[in-house]
Amino acid sequence: MTVPCTAHAPYAEPVPTTRSTRTPAAVITAPHPSLDAALLAVAVAGVSLSAPLAAATAAPALAIAFWRNAMAVGALTPLALWRHRGELRRMGRRAVALSAASGALLAVHFGTWLPSLHMTSVASSTALVTTTPIWTALLLRLRGHRPSPAATLGTVLAFLGVVILTGVDLSASPQALAGDALALVGGVAAAGYVLLGAEVRRVASTTAYTYVCYSTTSVCLLLTCLVAGARLHGYGADTWLKLVLLMVTAQLLGHTLINRVVKGLGPSVTSTAILLETPGAALIAAVWLGQQPPVAAYPALVVILGGLALVVLADRKQPQDAPRTAD
Repeated sequence: MTVPCTAHAPYAEPVPTTRSTRTPAAVITAPHPSLDAALLAVAVAGVSLSAPLAAATAAPALAIAFWRNAMAVGALTPLALWRHRGELRRMGRRAVALSAASGALLAVHFGTWLPSLHMTSVASSTALVTTTPIWTALLLRLRGHRPSPAATLGTVLAFLGVVILTGVDLSASPQALAGDALALVGGVAAAGYVLLGAEVRRVASTTAYTYVCYSTTSVCLLLTCLVAGARLHGYGADTWLKLVLLMVTAQLLGHTLINRVVKGLGPSVTSTAILLETPGAALIAAVWLGQQPPVAAYPALVVILGGLALVVLADRKQPQDAPRTAD
């Protein structure tokens, strides 16, 4: 999943700061909009594969969540411990604690969203979990932030779409409705993850924060798998291949490219493009998995995406110091 956030989604993941203490200003190259646009298209395609790949993987949903994050930590460890060891050492106790709390919320996000993919359609699950910008806006409102009229209208539209979609799924089956509820919980958890990440990145580097966050997520999901009895091994070669593809396409390739292009294209363009994950995932699921949501679900999906787009675009004139996430 990609969780586009305004704060704010990840996606998906923390956006690197523009500060550099090692690169002289004279040698910094200007952004290339055409290249960034192409890379963003690749990133959206990568994260769009996340939900269909997870739904097609013959492993317990909690195990998929664990291995997706654990493999990413494994890939990140040499970089974090070799080139960024000093940054990790300079993290204060508060930054480490908030990073760990963010990782715990990310574990809740994956631990609820991925099981929902086996209970409701990929299209419904992806649309509901990417409501993260709405929950982020509501949490910010509780902290005294006043949303613009456009953001308020977008929130109302998105909620209307959620009500319509859950009503359609309830008529399909109680299991589909339960899957919708899990996807929504995943979206709420992602909002908390985004806001905590934004706070940490005021004082810590992206690499240090991400490493602590993802490591905590992996530990939390491992413990959850052990308690729930989710099988973590004994899969066939096809399942392991899909787990690796999931980690590469969504966790590394998709999120990494999004972080790369947000500097050149801007957070509003990037976040709006990430909304294409929902129709992209639905299209892949229809072609690859043969999933066809009820006809009545399509208007609800359009309303949700329209509401999210309003919230994201309304944030264009607001300070953009928080991360975007994509799943």
